[in-house]
Amino acid sequence: MSFDWQLHPEQFGRVAVLLGGRSAERAISLLSGTAVLQALQSAGVAAEAVDPADGLSQLVEGGYDRVFNLLHGPGGEDGSIQGLLEWLELPATGSGVLASALAMDKLRTKLLWQSVGLPTAPYRVLEADSDGAAIVAELGLPLMVKPAGCGSSIGMTRVESVAELSAAWAAAAAYDNTVLVESWLTGDDCTVAIVDDVALPVVRVETARPFYDYIAKYESDTTRYHCPAGLEPELELRMQALAREAFDLLGCSGWGRVDLMLDDHLEPWLVEINTIPGMTDHSLVPMAAAAVGVDFQQLVLRILATTLAQPGQVIHG
Repeated sequence: MSFDWQLHPEQFGRVAVLLGGRSAERAISLLSGTAVLQALQSAGVAAEAVDPADGLSQLVEGGYDRVFNLLHGPGGEDGSIQGLLEWLELPATGSGVLASALAMDKLRTKLLWQSVGLPTAPYRVLEADSDGAAIVAELGLPLMVKPAGCGSSIGMTRVESVAELSAAWAAAAAYDNTVLVESWLTGDDCTVAIVDDVALPVVRVETARPFYDYIAKYESDTTRYHCPAGLEPELELRMQALAREAFDLLGCSGWGRVDLMLDDHLEPWLVEINTIPGMTDHSLVPMAAAAVGVDFQQLVLRILATTLAQPGQVIHG
């Protein structure tokens, strides 16, 4: 299956591909941005790399018609660069200021989901002086400790005992002032990519590591990806619908990826939303697109076309 309308390179004008930046996810952003840049150029689009770490003059003065934003993490995914792009009146891929800021903040994302009864793992905000025994008594073991404002599993730790909480807090607090501790979900990691109102099939992930961490995502060759996910069709449709509801609740738009986990009873739980997902050779959005016959170049053009306000459709596996 492929997208049902034609795109022409000249429609896009000059395109700035934002990549790199200064966050802890710079390395992944460079990989994602370079892959997208090469795909756009191969398709005949007049695309150029722009790294805000080198300053913003190229972006401000470059005469670009639109932006493909591949800046992962704080500064690029949290509403900051989105505000600048809006001020410059530059159409850009991805969500706007508010949705980007909310999705980057895992605590406020969970608060919004909870407010309407969407399922997300029980949690507490973890402080340096938190009562670890009380947290374990409430949430159980093992636990997941994570910074509220980072992606790519950076700063995350699986905790097996009260004694490990302090070190886990320090590892997460190195990246964000707000640290979350969550109940551990024992099932498979899953994800639903959304591209211009297209709900792509579920990708299910298996890893031999304690969890789907940075190494499992970007370095390991033993991580297994299943798309089709091997789930019952009704469950997959339910996960897609839950992902869309979670995505829409935060006001997200354009494209993104909603991460979920299945528990032992095959019930889905929302984990987070990535408003600028990875686009590397290990990334999940290209994998889901390929499962419905959309190659990487088609996918990149479709995402860029969201800046042209093209109509969308929904694909169910």
